[in-house]
Amino acid sequence: MFISKAPERAGSSFDDSHGFDAFYTSTAKRMVATVYAMTGDLAEAEDAVQEAYVRAWQRWRGWSGGGDPLPWVRTVAMRLAISAWRRTRGRLRAHFRHGPQADVPELSADRVALVVALRELSPDQRQAVILHHLLDLPVEQVARETGASSGAVRTRLSRARRILGERLAEADSAFASKGVAGHG
Repeated sequence: MFISKAPERAGSSFDDSHGFDAFYTSTAKRMVATVYAMTGDLAEAEDAVQEAYVRAWQRWRGWSGGGDPLPWVRTVAMRLAISAWRRTRGRLRAHFRHGPQADVPELSADRVALVVALRELSPDQRQAVILHHLLDLPVEQVARETGASSGAVRTRLSRARRILGERLAEADSAFASKGVAGHG
């Protein structure tokens, strides 16, 4: 059993961030250990405890006088951990009830060639191509979102189109020489 010392309540410790900081510092490690003992999953325990302290911080200034906030935080952390455990258990039940997910269809040769070609672009060129051609954003909006000038975006797009054209032509030739069906 983990026992945590209650925070010092001198003066207005519940009215300022220093009081919360002291409370958090003096109780958080034991709280994680407590929830970890219940869940057996350290990451889940840390997440639940962190969320519980966030909720405590949101209520900190209005905390009722004289009460120890530790039991409240512990209860919230435990409930959050239990809720996460129930969600996970429900997902597992659904998985077993419905079976594994159907196989994902294979990617077409065109799509694979495009992904390979996109990887050969610089990050700035790839971002410009995706924003402009895949999301249909105008050059001016791509410039605003990337922090570049419209001229720089046009240059990136032009160079990227040239590289993509060359790579996709090479891929098309390679597919044609291998007799890959469904390409074109």
